Amino acid sequence: MTTPSALLQVMMTAARKAGRRLARDFGEVAELQVSKKGPGDFVSAADLKSEEILKEELAKGRPGYGFLGEEGGLDEGTDKTHRWIVDPLDGTTNFLHAIPHFAINVALERANLDGTSAGIMAALTYNPISNEMFWAEKGKGAFLNAEKRLRVAARRKLDESLIGTGIPFAGRPGHGVFLKELHQLSQRVTGIRRYGSAALDLAWVAAGRLDAYWERGLKPWDTAAGALIVAEAGGVITGADGGEFSLDEGTVLAGNSEIHALVLERLKAAA
Repeated sequence: MTTPSALLQVMMTAARKAGRRLARDFGEVAELQVSKKGPGDFVSAADLKSEEILKEELAKGRPGYGFLGEEGGLDEGTDKTHRWIVDPLDGTTNFLHAIPHFAINVALERANLDGTSAGIMAALTYNPISNEMFWAEKGKGAFLNAEKRLRVAARRKLDESLIGTGIPFAGRPGHGVFLKELHQLSQRVTGIRRYGSAALDLAWVAAGRLDAYWERGLKPWDTAAGALIVAEAGGVITGADGGEFSLDEGTVLAGNSEIHALVLERLKAAA
């Protein structure tokens, strides 16, 4: 059994409290107050309440840290060297359609003295319905709940691999690019899955359930936690074009080193 640090205990306590609220709302999903905030992009009362709980609980444990949330935006805080990056409900569409595949994302970013990012230091992705908590600290490995060390899959052949992705939906650009990439990969892999939660796709790469995952059009709160979890599980994570991974770029490609290289070759062929 692995004991999380005091920092991760703060994060886990916050995620579980928000998760209990999401699970309760999920049980009454038909009664949720839902408003549309953009083409194909919905925000619910559950989203907002989850972020409120997370912000409050994280502030109790680490007062003054900055907070970047999907719903509320940036609160710089008094501590300029630490910032939470939070998605209170990744997979909102699944949630609103009563599909139990969604997650809470919490990552802690540390800054250098000059204000540049020193990277993500701790992260978790939590599905409150399955009660699976994927978590990692920089340099200390990645884990599922308290008992299982995470490792990326060991497959080396593309035709044996199961790949995750995201599909641009109504109102989002990139349909043409996606279809070209899908054509390049779908005829060469065991299967391609679109589950609807970037957070869980990355966590599942770390757990070896998916051999690789790529997507474009993402936000920092979608990938901040998963990027560290994948890396600490022995995976490779870059932008979808093979460049250094950046929270601000909005694209991701993750997998073990061999499958990552093979998928990248196909994505470049689609360009």
